[in-house]
Formats: sequence, C-alpha cells, structure tokens
Amino acid sequence: MATKRIIIGNTEINVPMRLFTLGVLPIILIVLGLWLVTGFYTVGPDEVGVVRTFGKATRVVSSGLRYHFPYPIEVVDTPKVMEVKRIEIGFRSIGSNQYKKLDKESTMLTGDENIVDAEMIIQYKIKEPKAYLFNFVEPELTVREAAEASLRTVVGRHNIDEALTAGKFMIQEETKELLQSILDKYQSGILVVAAQLQDVSPPKEVVAAFKDVASAKEDKNRMINQAEGYRNDIIPKARGEAQAMIREAEGFREARIKRAEGDVAKFKEILREYKLGKDITRKRLYLEAMEEILPSIQKYIIPDGKNGNLLNFLNLGSASKGGDQ
Repeated sequence: MATKRIIIGNTEINVPMRLFTLGVLPIILIVLGLWLVTGFYTVGPDEVGVVRTFGKATRVVSSGLRYHFPYPIEVVDTPKVMEVKRIEIGFRSIGSNQYKKLDKESTMLTGDENIVDAEMIIQYKIKEPKAYLFNFVEPELTVREAAEASLRTVVGRHNIDEALTAGKFMIQEETKELLQSILDKYQSGILVVAAQLQDVSPPKEVVAAFKDVASAKEDKNRMINQAEGYRNDIIPKARGEAQAMIREAEGFREARIKRAEGDVAKFKEILREYKLGKDITRKRLYLEAMEEILPSIQKYIIPDGKNGNLLNFLNLGSASKGGDQ
C-alpha cells in the first residue's frame, strides 16, 4: 500500500495515500487525532517527568503512563533520579580493569609543599530534577571541574604524610562536603553520594626515596613496639618484686614486734618473781647468765664467807653429769 510520510513534532507518521482522496476535513481530523495521540508517554520507575510548557518547566510527574499536550505545546524530559552517576578525577576507565592516567588532573600540591598524585571517584545523583535540567549546562563537566577544584583545595590543607597514610578518610569527607557546598551554590540539584580516593602516591620520580622513608618509619615503629613490649614485661616484674619486699619487711616488722612483746612479757614475769624472792631470783639469773656466757666450761660455785670457808664449793658440773667430774 502506498503511503506518505508526515512529520508531526518529533514523531514521523506514514499515512496511506488513499486517505488523501477523502477530502481535506477528514484528513485534518485524522492528522489532529494522530497529533493528540503523540502526547502519551511513559515515565520509568527510576525516572521523573519534567513537563515544559512552551519551554518553561511547569510540573513534575512520577512514574507511570502519562499524558501532555503534544509538541510544540509541551515537551517532557525524563531524567533518571535513582541512577548513581560516576565522575573520575585523575584517570579515565577505558575498559574492564583498564584505565588511563591523567597526570594533569592527578598532580597536586600538599600543604607542606610536596607533590602527590591523587585519583578520586565521585558518585552523585539527581535530587532536584528541575534545577538539574535548567540551572546549568553540561552537568558532568561542571561536576568534574568542581570535584577537581575541591580535591586540590583539601589536599592543599594537609601535609604529605596525612595524604599518603592516615588522613585519606579525612580528605575524602572534606572533599565531599566542599564539593556539595559548591554544587549547592550553583543550585545544581545534585546530591554527592560519595567521594572515594582510589590512589594517593608520590610522583614516580621520587617513589624510591619515599619507599626508603616508609621503611625507616616501619623500623621506627617496630623498635618502639619492641621497647613498649620490654617495658610492659619488666614493669610488672619490678612491681611484683617491690610488693614482695614490702611484704617481707612487713613480716619482719611483725616478727620483731611480737618478739619484743614476748621479751617484755618475760621481763615482767621475771620482775614479778624477783619481787617475791629477790636473792634467789638474782642468783638464778646470775647462774643462767653464766651458763649462757660460758656454755662449754666446767663451772664451780663457791659459797660466800658467811655460809662456809673458801674450801667449800658446790660441784654442779659433776652433779649435772651424773658424778663423772
């Protein structure tokens, strides 16, 4: 069947030639009907529809089958608001597990005037569709340039040790916050989901020197850990020995106190006996003292002149040994 191509707005329609034999009015009605049918559109589940009436955004519609006045009265844009987009700083992915390094973007100056190569991935999505579509041109280029400027600013606030080691997470968070504030000032309608440092390294010309520095720092940390281990081992031992000496001294003190108390009690008992019989107690103490002073010498006790002459004596040694002396 012969047809004739008719373009209505952005839609191309093939109309059978025999319809043109029906007259002008039927043709107009048919064309008008077809034009009205072109106003149906579908918004996907991860999209929103932004309807423009004569070029001005008038409403935002959710997912589903929708209708708008056909072109040129109304036009609809359907940005994917649930899609997380990706921007690469310092490199470009060119395939699976392959990428191309961009030294112009990755080379940055740290706060202590050292040079590092920093690569970052920025993830973002649309939070305000109208602002994203109409407030600025080339969103991807704008986000990339703002992200690069933010990363350079943040790296310039930190020294090289922080950029290469423990400060990476801090740099990521500060870059994300700074980038978001810039995009909000632009009223871009973009939400920064994440900022992830892929690699931060010294320039290839000085990699060997940085490796030597890193090895020296590792040796330093190892020696510090060994010293701390020795300290943790020796200090408890010293404390234990100190406690043992304290307990030994306390025991010695208690023993001396008890011995002194015993000596006092013994002295009091002797004093009490002495008061009951002074002469006898005195002689007994004298004899006990002599026995203690001269334990291995045979001793003779001679009475004084009142009880006998000088020839009289008491042979205690013989008596004590059964008459052997």
